[in-house]
Amino acid sequence: MALPTAYLTSTKNLQAILSVIQQAKAPERFTQRFLESLEFKSNSDRLLIGVLKALRLIDDQGKPTERYFQFLDQSQSDRIMAEAIREAYDDLFQVNTSAQKLSKQEVINKFKTLSQGQISESVLDKMAMTFTALVKLGDFDAAPLPKSRETEAGADEAEGGEDFERIIETAVRPGKLSYGGLHYNIQIILPESRDPKVYDALFRSLPEHLI
Repeated sequence: MALPTAYLTSTKNLQAILSVIQQAKAPERFTQRFLESLEFKSNSDRLLIGVLKALRLIDDQGKPTERYFQFLDQSQSDRIMAEAIREAYDDLFQVNTSAQKLSKQEVINKFKTLSQGQISESVLDKMAMTFTALVKLGDFDAAPLPKSRETEAGADEAEGGEDFERIIETAVRPGKLSYGGLHYNIQIILPESRDPKVYDALFRSLPEHLI
């Protein structure tokens, strides 16, 4: 289940904290002490550290990631936030690609289904509150839509099929070989493989065996 286990108990300072982060020098480690240095000292504010990890703005040790530095650029921060949310809440966006438009209660219902009822109502409420607060800070029109798993699988299969057909078409063309007035029809039984390298090797060796 690709749903963050981190959540906020209050979102009133969320936008303010993120705005101050953009103005501050990036720390070596985003820690509770750093957050307090920005004048956000409440217990509820500290929970943002876990959310930033879920969004991959900082790593598990609190070190700012490349996404963090991209987020500092206010000309693209909304787009970066939307991409981070889509990635963090991937399962939700697989269910509804416009999940950012869902109401809080709709988000709760989706989370309940995705977690198979394993999360308490209280936690679900806070998770949904966190999500709905975050999406208000993202530009989902600018951020690319995620591909569904079925679409990705189908595209990979189709691409592999095209490569396979192209190899066969370019390497084996209908025709006959003639030697001294005799004509030979060549039938090739191909191995069961979808790896293009197998066929590359096979067709490179054909001239050696047909001459």
